[in-house]
Amino acid sequence: MARGDETLTMAQALVRYLVAQRIDIDGEEWPLFAAVFAIFGHGNVTCLGEALYEQRDSLPTWRGQNEQSMALAGVAYAKARLRRQICVATSSAGPGATNMVTAAALAHANRLPLLILSGDTFTSRLPDPVLQQVEHFHNPAISVNDAFRAVTRYWDRITAPEQLLQSLPQMVETLLDPADCGPAFLGLPQDTQARAYDYPAVFFEPQVHRIRRPRPDSDDLTGAARMIAAARQPLIIAGGGLHYSGASADLAAFAERHGVPVVETLAGRALLPHDHPMNAGPIGPTGSQSANALARETDLVLALGTRLQDFVTASWSAFENPGMRLVSVNTARFDAAKHRAQAVIGDAKVALAEIDSRLGDWTAPANWAAKAQKLYGQWNTALDERTAEESSGATNSLPSYAQIIGAVNRTSGPEDRVLTAAGGMPAELNTNWKAKGIASVDIEFGFSCMGYEVAGGWGAAMAKADAGEPGNTYVLVGDGSYLIMNSDIYSSVLTGHKMIVIICDNQGFAVINKLQNNSGNESFNNLLEDCRIDSFVNVDFAGHARAMGAAAEAVSSISELDAALERAKAAAGTYVITVKVDRYVWTEGDAWWEVGIPEVSKREGVRAAARKWDEGRRHQRRGV
Repeated sequence: MARGDETLTMAQALVRYLVAQRIDIDGEEWPLFAAVFAIFGHGNVTCLGEALYEQRDSLPTWRGQNEQSMALAGVAYAKARLRRQICVATSSAGPGATNMVTAAALAHANRLPLLILSGDTFTSRLPDPVLQQVEHFHNPAISVNDAFRAVTRYWDRITAPEQLLQSLPQMVETLLDPADCGPAFLGLPQDTQARAYDYPAVFFEPQVHRIRRPRPDSDDLTGAARMIAAARQPLIIAGGGLHYSGASADLAAFAERHGVPVVETLAGRALLPHDHPMNAGPIGPTGSQSANALARETDLVLALGTRLQDFVTASWSAFENPGMRLVSVNTARFDAAKHRAQAVIGDAKVALAEIDSRLGDWTAPANWAAKAQKLYGQWNTALDERTAEESSGATNSLPSYAQIIGAVNRTSGPEDRVLTAAGGMPAELNTNWKAKGIASVDIEFGFSCMGYEVAGGWGAAMAKADAGEPGNTYVLVGDGSYLIMNSDIYSSVLTGHKMIVIICDNQGFAVINKLQNNSGNESFNNLLEDCRIDSFVNVDFAGHARAMGAAAEAVSSISELDAALERAKAAAGTYVITVKVDRYVWTEGDAWWEVGIPEVSKREGVRAAARKWDEGRRHQRRGV
């Protein structure tokens, strides 16, 4: 052994290295890896588990109930911490590993960091086939962990302990890179985990990281400023990248100084307070009439920190002005260069300052900002009507989604965080929520993953607690997503990370039923009443939540919900409220969205829908 070396197993060295990684957040030093979510099995308990136990005071380990949900909790944690702290999720080999593939895909789609450590088969192959091994006849080197290659930014299988010396620094750089940020995966063969190696002590010295701010090219900035200054109806589309850049205040100042209206993407929600004078609402099929009206007319889009997903661009039909030009600011070249944009590749905070200096005293025509404010005011009038306790939109005496969101919005404060994911809730939250605090909204619609809601709420609540931030975490979840994944209500009770969960019960997958009907199809296999079932059973969601240790109650009206939310706020631990909602009343958008409609069908309704969708393609920008 050389002087200064330490003899450690690969698993021990891995954990020691994670503990040594630190990050500078606003001048304060924090652990880069904040927590480990673990379910142990034969592939990770004997070696990695032993190593985590030794470092349990420096790197807390939390036991999840499901591998997918604990990894989702880790993703939500990272998002709540604005990608500045990262969680680890570990499982055994086999089904524990494959359960996390969905969570890795969600992190990849949303550009969020997560480290996944899974047990793997033996490099020696002497005991093959081992428990949970899936054998490939043509390639014995393949294991189920190869499935992560498609859904991670960094993938490695550690087949010799010394490989950590090269792999771990590259893994950390990927997790922290503002352009390539996403999940990283390490496969840990069981025999390699146990193998010892003389690691240099310097490898475990504390290292303080910072997230870089890539500077854009000067010529790109000049070209962007020239295009903006020539515009008469410019529009800023503000995406989630601005949150991670810490550029919310810069966005507000830029928009005010140059008179450019701002519309937000789903990931960019709560970049501006709802009442900010340049806020024109969320854009897209799930957005506001005000934002979409401006998008139809704009002659210059300044896209900041957005990958321009189809729920932002209305499948690229949102921009009807044939002369519309696009300037795209993004740390990722892949995103910045889309659709013939003038690409500005770099950090949004830096880019805004550079573009601002080049624009000087230029402002957009005052009538354009005035129009945006008028449209936004009209939309807010309609929003207030939809979300009121007594709304004309609800039917059958059941509250609408909009009313539920209005009640939560009235109860919440600027320090609270609201979270949702798949189904009808993202659209309803996006268009009906009035942001009070910056970065206070998490709408997971990059992967639209059912089951993220409760697990994500646990992770977000944990992030708030670890950061010492006040406020509650509100989870909005439909009955469908709740039934898919709910066990982290129990996790939050065990760990003491309070969340307030509102279950909206429409007895099925109602928003997909809506899409089914809108495409000319009959209701089929979405609402429970339209499924092949023997007998219908109402689920006692409140009773189910109480069985997991949460306080819970069922309400039947908005006034009852208002009172229940006050009780939930006063409660010491996780509180679940369930309410039946109208399955047919939705906040209708006015932007097109492309889905596949059969070109040939026996049903006239389907043929009519196909003609309607073809009409929507007239304004679609075709990638040039």
